[in-house]
Amino acid sequence: MADNEQKAAQLIAEAEKKLNSGKSFFGSLFGGGSSKVDEAIECYQRAANLYKMAKKWSQAGQAFCEAAALHLKAAGRHDAATNYIDAGNCYKKSEPNEAVACLLKAIEIYTDMGRFSIAAKHHQTIAEIYETELADLERAVQHYEQAADYFKGEESNSSANKCLLKVAQYAAQLENYQKAIQIYEQVASASLDNSLLKYSAKEYFFRAALCHLCIDLLNAQHAAQQYENMYPAFQDSRECKLIKALIGHMEEHNVDGFTETVKDYDSISRLDQWYTTMLLRIKKQMAETPDLC
Repeated sequence: MADNEQKAAQLIAEAEKKLNSGKSFFGSLFGGGSSKVDEAIECYQRAANLYKMAKKWSQAGQAFCEAAALHLKAAGRHDAATNYIDAGNCYKKSEPNEAVACLLKAIEIYTDMGRFSIAAKHHQTIAEIYETELADLERAVQHYEQAADYFKGEESNSSANKCLLKVAQYAAQLENYQKAIQIYEQVASASLDNSLLKYSAKEYFFRAALCHLCIDLLNAQHAAQQYENMYPAFQDSRECKLIKALIGHMEEHNVDGFTETVKDYDSISRLDQWYTTMLLRIKKQMAETPDLC
């Protein structure tokens, strides 16, 4: 490990030396500048890979960034973007904010080149960094939305919907229920047009109905009826039956009945953290507002 680190440091020094010698009067007079830059790029890339082997992620990221910056000066935009992605992947393991900065530089190059599908994938990666490493859901939502927008523009509707569902998930967590409802209904409606995806519509309608219950009981009743009309099979699903049972308990202001119904459902179909959060919010509203109904 230490040996690789030492070799990498030597290559960095060699790269800097080549760049400085390329700036000399004789170097520019005899046209050696561009070849020196190419050699320096190779040194930085080799150093980055040695740092990776030594698990020195920040140094590896920095070396890839140096190579990317030189590629840009030499008008090698595609190679620059590739090296910024390499840098981002290294920084992800040590400095998430630096990883985001590198990926944004790559995205800028790819969008300028019209490579929107690739840019979308990297916006998705940034969203995942904000989601898991930096715990900044609002920024995660922004990048999932941008990814969805680019995917849609490239007719990658399945990838776009995957990102939009993440937006809806976090919008609901951030109490932006209307936004979540709009997305869940949109994706559910699109799923109904595809025989392979039709079955998943019930989950999206279920999620949308829970978001409605977080806002207003009457709207939730209308929405549940609308979802049954759009997808008759939804009526016989356990999800729809749960929503109707919860509406009944809310109308009667029966908190214990609400809790028992959720418990029974969870014993057969395990509810994940998102569902649990939404149901707890609805229950809390029932306890706080006796005249809810």
